[in-house]
Amino acid sequence: MISEILPVPVVVETAYSDPPEARLEPEEEAVVTRAVESRRREFTTVRHCARLALTRLGVPYRPLLPGLRGAPGWPDGVIGSLTHCAGFRAAAVARADDVLSVGIDAEPALPLPEGVLDAIALPAEQQRNTALTTAHPGVPWDRILFSAKESVYKTWFPLTQRFLDFSEADLTLRPDGTFTATLLVPSPLPTLTGRWRVHESHLATAITVLR
Repeated sequence: MISEILPVPVVVETAYSDPPEARLEPEEEAVVTRAVESRRREFTTVRHCARLALTRLGVPYRPLLPGLRGAPGWPDGVIGSLTHCAGFRAAAVARADDVLSVGIDAEPALPLPEGVLDAIALPAEQQRNTALTTAHPGVPWDRILFSAKESVYKTWFPLTQRFLDFSEADLTLRPDGTFTATLLVPSPLPTLTGRWRVHESHLATAITVLR
């Protein structure tokens, strides 16, 4: 699902369950010592995906420890993004010589809980969501919008090391599987373009900024 919406320089590994061979390095274990079991499983499996992806990229794995605002610290010369939700985990990595930044997000292919859209969407985005829902019923447009905003943030943060609020990017989703984000704050990239897919029980969004 995610590999379909990322370009060739990006290596992707996904998991729909938690494989028994997934493991953590000691430094990573320390991060989730007191975490609930579900948190431990997703933390472990998404790093298992990252380990496999880095191996395919030809880069030795090193502990992916959460840094500023929880962003994982990737090996030198590598950029990447992680995502996990119920029933799905994924890692996307690329060489920094090829890709400036990448952001991925996966979500259940279900409408957002009541009230969440009002909290994350600008008035113009809500209007466009209503129009898309009318024209293409059955597609969880509000959840796609949420996921796309998550991908925007994951792309933005490595470039700026600054928080980005939901209200600071105006997203336009398109039925053809693409979207555009206009940044409403000073940014090295005033717009970002991405892609989305819905596949059975899950949906995914992704942004890649090539060099």
